[in-house]
Amino acid sequence: MTPGDLIVLQQVNKRYGEHHVLRDVDLTVRQGEVVVIIGPSGAGKSTLCRAINRLESIDSGTITLDGRALPAEGRALARLRAEVGMVFQSFNLFAHKTVLDNVVLGQVHVLKRSRAEAERKARELLDRVGIGAQAAKFPAQLSGGQQQRVAIARALAMDPKAILFDEPTSALDPEMVNEVLEVMTALAREGMTMVVVTHEMGFARRAADRVVFMADGEIVEQNSPDAFFGAPSSDRASSFLAKILTH
Repeated sequence: MTPGDLIVLQQVNKRYGEHHVLRDVDLTVRQGEVVVIIGPSGAGKSTLCRAINRLESIDSGTITLDGRALPAEGRALARLRAEVGMVFQSFNLFAHKTVLDNVVLGQVHVLKRSRAEAERKARELLDRVGIGAQAAKFPAQLSGGQQQRVAIARALAMDPKAILFDEPTSALDPEMVNEVLEVMTALAREGMTMVVVTHEMGFARRAADRVVFMADGEIVEQNSPDAFFGAPSSDRASSFLAKILTH
């Protein structure tokens, strides 16, 4: 591990019964780096993303965050999850809480901020993602794109060292995809460390420092966006790109 390495996976394996979902995965994400993980369905991308903050357990290997091994459970794990934000495909907002409360709760319960301080921070972040005017509404009153921006604000409210995005736009109508990607692109430019599993190749080209291509539970290749999209070095990546970029 070298200084600046924030997330380090070494020889990570995960099985569901007979299905070997992650095979000896090695991946290092540096502070401030935006790593976009792409690949066919069933490649293990989401499992990898969810293993980083222990939403998925692993069978062997190690994962460290900022030099520390992931705790197994309990309070230490809750603190770790505060340090590594997560934005899901399905938003995962509390339906019975207002938008403001969704962004306030974790700050008060995990970070022990005062309600006033948490609300101030929440309003500032909701403004930043462009939905400050929706603070008093409930999630069901918002569009999918707005709900996902609340989820991003909620992750940011914890002052995370990194944010994981697991297919954050795949449940959205096409016209809402860009409003979420724009927020993510702005975060990337501001230097937030991000691991993003996505099918959005335009975002990968525009915002990634590195593109990681996975297939069959393995990292097949990784490179800068220009090098990867311009001249992939593996047949698997070439055929994947040929299929998706011709549409």
